[in-house]
Amino acid sequence: MRIVVTGGAGFIGSHFVRQAIKGNYSAFADAELVVLDKLTYAGNKQNLAEVADSPRLRFVEGDICDGRLVGETLRGADAVVHFAAESHVDRSIAGADEFVRTNVLGTQTLLNAASEHGVGKFVHVSTDEVYGSLESDDAPWTEEEALKPNSPYSASKASSDLLALAAHRTHGLPVCVTRGSNTYGHHQYPEKIIPLFVTNLLDGLKIPLYGDGENVRDWLHVDDHCQGIALVAADGKPGEVYNVGGGIELTNRQVTGRLLALLNMDESMVRYVADRKGHDRRYAMDISKISGQLGYQPTVAWEKGLAETIDWYTAHRDWWEPLKG
Repeated sequence: MRIVVTGGAGFIGSHFVRQAIKGNYSAFADAELVVLDKLTYAGNKQNLAEVADSPRLRFVEGDICDGRLVGETLRGADAVVHFAAESHVDRSIAGADEFVRTNVLGTQTLLNAASEHGVGKFVHVSTDEVYGSLESDDAPWTEEEALKPNSPYSASKASSDLLALAAHRTHGLPVCVTRGSNTYGHHQYPEKIIPLFVTNLLDGLKIPLYGDGENVRDWLHVDDHCQGIALVAADGKPGEVYNVGGGIELTNRQVTGRLLALLNMDESMVRYVADRKGHDRRYAMDISKISGQLGYQPTVAWEKGLAETIDWYTAHRDWWEPLKG
């Protein structure tokens, strides 16, 4: 089996690649993996260093909007797992053009090539942010929820979700869409809340907490997220959407408090800043579909996963200091 992994040098994509090369996904234990990554600011070949010598791994540097390169890369592929995306809400608010180009045009370029070359499975990795925002007493989102994105980032991902599903309905391409909740773990670029706050605190810098800090997110360890994606890649039903959540709803203030406690610091390290424009209030995922159909269950406990993440950033200054510098 030959699997093309777009964005495979990024945070979640590289974790998927490392786990697959190590044989931790039984369906892909002998698969050849071809990573296609543009190596933008959040892509880093060092994320693949521990499996770089594997004869089952090939790296292609390039842009998913490059139709010729994408066509060459997907020729002969059995499956595509599409992680590549611009993914930071703040950056999308500052300038949405690159988000539309990569997330929408790039996804369509991949879908065109996958259809042309008869790819047997196309897994489009998306986000819970496409659903919009929940109130405190609302039920968690199911896959049947209407898409109501509120940021340029989430709007671009919702657009790519619809294009992927349309490729299935129109052209018969075997597409599945996964929508993951807020993912954390090692190798995450230090712009998202957990790696940004951890690395700031390790440097003795205050951490910027938006608004009142009461925005709620559903937290998911990268191990569990990638396990869910692997299950969908192996056995997901074409044309279906699968929520991949962690079931750990916490406010940003609660996350901040736990980080401070684990690093033996106090509230004096918090700097409250003006809230993000259009800041979604709450995310929560219903994972009964993927659990019932594919046997998915998150296994990494929050306290353990968070402590191990802090330990990794503490031990790997050589990885994150150049990125923040």
